[in-house]
Amino acid sequence: YNALFVHSRVAVNSTLLTINAGDYIFYTDWMWTSFVVFSVSQSTMLAVGAIYYMLFTGVPGTATYYATIMTIYTWVAKGAWFALGYPYDFIVVPVWIPSAMLLDLTYWATRRNKHAAILIGGSLVGLSFPLFNMVNLLLVRDPLETAFKYPRPTLPAYMTPIEPQVGKFYNSPVALGSGAGAVLTVPIAALGAKLNTW
Repeated sequence: YNALFVHSRVAVNSTLLTINAGDYIFYTDWMWTSFVVFSVSQSTMLAVGAIYYMLFTGVPGTATYYATIMTIYTWVAKGAWFALGYPYDFIVVPVWIPSAMLLDLTYWATRRNKHAAILIGGSLVGLSFPLFNMVNLLLVRDPLETAFKYPRPTLPAYMTPIEPQVGKFYNSPVALGSGAGAVLTVPIAALGAKLNTW
């Protein structure tokens, strides 16, 4: 079972990229690997938008506001799926707010230093996001239990997922996601900051 093909709504509207990257929860055959991909995509997307709006206003707290708006939108989507008869755990809302708060805190503590926000704030977003989301996932019903209760199309042989060697090269998706996120979120945060000067 692989949501890349079943839940194709991810590709429907690119403006919802940040929210819809959360469909990693259905990659049940590749859960750990896709959690790392999810962590990187979500932390970078959060950083580019949050730092853009924060530096645009120049007000610490704007990043958290941005993350809160995304969270509200996602809860509305979650409610819509729930109203259609899907279980409460069908959509897992990513935990953006605490990481955005760290970005705001960095900007505030360094007296609105843009470069500190990019370097320190970007690193903190990348480091913290996987941790917050894994804690969130621990509170959610087993995704296998949820996913297999719903019908799915039969995939042709060439699209059938190959069982990964989980743990062969790493033992913690949180550690790998945080490490990759800390490195990649900084240049993406710099891009978000640069968008204010173009």
